[in-house]
Amino acid sequence: MSIDDSTRDKLLRRARRRGKRTSEFTRTRPTDWRPGDVQNPDGLLLPYFDDDSAWELIASRLEKGHDVETIVLDQPPGKTGYVMKIDLNPGRPLLYVKLELGPRMVIGRSFHESERK
Repeated sequence: MSIDDSTRDKLLRRARRRGKRTSEFTRTRPTDWRPGDVQNPDGLLLPYFDDDSAWELIASRLEKGHDVETIVLDQPPGKTGYVMKIDLNPGRPLLYVKLELGPRMVIGRSFHESERK
């Protein structure tokens, strides 16, 4: 299922603001946030993503209307997750991005190459 414009806008605005985004691991909200393991095809100075460029990619793709699928999270149980699968490089696995909307922040739950093709 795709997301509505209001949710997309909320994700986008928070992804663009450092104080409104996090990828911190907690027991109740585990993360698999590994931008440093993902090659950045547009990285002129840095060949791999860093935290800021990962969030900028997410915001840019949201702004361009990239497909976002909703899922039900296991942790915390019943909460909604927002998943994007991004094709960065032909021949490489898709980039798997999972986000969660908190009350005041967007939480980066996953940013890594997909293990599944």
